[in-house]
Amino acid sequence: MARHSDRSDNYTPPRRSLTFADLLDVLESSFAMHGVHRAHPLPLRWGRDTDLTVSAVQALDPLLKDGQERVYRSGFLPQPVVRLTGQRDDRGELRDGFLTSFVNVSHIQPIRHRDEFSGVIDIWLSVLSRLSLHARHITVYGHLKTWQRDQVHGVTLRFKHLDLTLGDINLLWNVNQPQRMAVDLGSGLERLAWARSRSNWKDLVFGPFANAAPPATLDAIRTATLLLGHGIRPGSRGAAGTTRRIINTIAPDSAPLGVDAMVRFSHLYWQRLSPLTLEWPAIASAIEDERTR
Repeated sequence: MARHSDRSDNYTPPRRSLTFADLLDVLESSFAMHGVHRAHPLPLRWGRDTDLTVSAVQALDPLLKDGQERVYRSGFLPQPVVRLTGQRDDRGELRDGFLTSFVNVSHIQPIRHRDEFSGVIDIWLSVLSRLSLHARHITVYGHLKTWQRDQVHGVTLRFKHLDLTLGDINLLWNVNQPQRMAVDLGSGLERLAWARSRSNWKDLVFGPFANAAPPATLDAIRTATLLLGHGIRPGSRGAAGTTRRIINTIAPDSAPLGVDAMVRFSHLYWQRLSPLTLEWPAIASAIEDERTR
């Protein structure tokens, strides 16, 4: 475990709040100051080991899994992802801090030497400081035990702001070609905003709709908007099957006035990250069609 020599448990959120767009701009400019430039998001439909993109680290697949001297993306990557594995409480509801769809804020890059791993940590601490998440409130913890997943070896350290886990950093290499190394540092845009503001999670994520419907419904509409906006329409299997499954979690009585308003709110959020192929009215219509199928 590593902590700042001037460690403090007293944190006062900044007076000036940041919108998600502002937060993303600060992240982009802060990484750029260190020569780490923004990369375009990966396609949401993946189809290799997973039907959907679940992490920005998938951009490193050619290097880490195939042993090739290339990657799909490198640098600062704010990647929209869909994960069905968020932590849930005893009632099956997602715990605060978890969403089915979110922005995986990542710094991913191939490296030549293991020493570059610590350099990525230094950059991250500097970026967090620009967000008013200063090093004296940050703890880096974990162990150096090597793990293996298929063709990839790795070592993972995690970091948290006071009591709130922010994400992790991984040193990764190909099992058969260990000189093929990379660093994957990941957090979440929504989680960073939560750590910075220490505000109510549901208010932060769902805004004016936080109390308009059950959180599961709001989460499903938000995720369906992302999926449909990327052209992934409901179907029986694969990524299309996930879209159908997500829409079908919207209880019939949970959105009696329809989904239009929440879809429009979610569409604006995702559109700031990468262009969606469908406008919000078409997405709302597709959701309603599937609900009444």
